[in-house]
Amino acid sequence: MTKTLLFLSVLASGFVSAQEDLLKDIDTLKTTSETSQPAFKALQIVTGQSTKLSAKNEWYIVVAHRFGDISTGFKNFFGLDDASTKLGVIYGVSDNVSVSLSRETNMKTFEGAVKYKLAKQTESFPADIVGYNVMALNTDLDKDNYPHLRFSDRLSYLTQALISRRFNVKFSLQLSPSYVHKNLYDPAIEDKNQFLTGLGGRYKISKRISINAEYFVNFDSHSFYKNPLSLGMDIETGGHVFQLLFTNSQINSDIGYLTNAVGKWEKGQIFFGFNLYRVF
Repeated sequence: MTKTLLFLSVLASGFVSAQEDLLKDIDTLKTTSETSQPAFKALQIVTGQSTKLSAKNEWYIVVAHRFGDISTGFKNFFGLDDASTKLGVIYGVSDNVSVSLSRETNMKTFEGAVKYKLAKQTESFPADIVGYNVMALNTDLDKDNYPHLRFSDRLSYLTQALISRRFNVKFSLQLSPSYVHKNLYDPAIEDKNQFLTGLGGRYKISKRISINAEYFVNFDSHSFYKNPLSLGMDIETGGHVFQLLFTNSQINSDIGYLTNAVGKWEKGQIFFGFNLYRVF
C-alpha cells in the first residue's frame, strides 16, 4: 500500500507542477467579485458538497473521474483500467440559488439538484448555511432482474444542511447533516432511510493550493457499506478549480458516494481521481 500511495503521490505532484505552469497563462481571467471570501473555493470539499454556490448567471461544466482500486497494483495498473466518470452542468439562478444536472457512468445514474443559501457568515453571524436537495434516477436497473420494477423504484433522494465557517484566510470547516431515502433497496445490507453526518475541512498551503479532507458517518447500523473518507487537493485558477483526491468511494454521484462506499483504507482499497470545474 505504501509503495502504491508513493507512486500515485509522485504522479499527482507532477500533475500539480504542470498545472502551476499552465495556470500562469490563464490567471488573467476575471472572476466574480465578492464582498467577502467564501469558506471554500470549490463547489465540493472533496466529493461532498461545500457551501459555495455559483454566482448569478454563471454556468459550470463539471467533469469528475474516479479510477479503480489502487490496491490491485499493476494488474489493473493501479486502477487506471477501471474508471467511473460523471459529467454535469450547474447554473446560478441567482447568487443564492443554483441548479444542476449530472450523469454518472456507475449505475448509469442521473441526478438533478438544487442548492440554496439560507444564511451568510458575517461579523454578526458565525456561519454560512446552505440547503442541498437531490433527486437521483438509476437507469441501470433491469426488468429482467426486477420483474415488478416501477419507475418510482429507480428514484432516491438526498437532503443536506451544509454549515460552514471560515475561521481565517487558511482554514475552513463544515458540518453536513444528511438524510437519504431510497425507494428500492436491499434490507439485508442497508436501510430505506439513512441518516449521516459529515465533517469536512480545507487548509490553504499556498496562494493556489489547499489540502482538503472529509468524513461521513452513516448511522445505518447494519449497512454493508463503509463510511466515506476522502483526502484531496484544490488547485485554484482564475478560470477553474482542479481537485486531485483519494477516497474509499468510487461513485461520483452524491447519493452513491455517501451510501455505497466499499473500500477499506486500512487494506489500501482506495480510489484515485479528480474533479474539474470550468466556469463560464
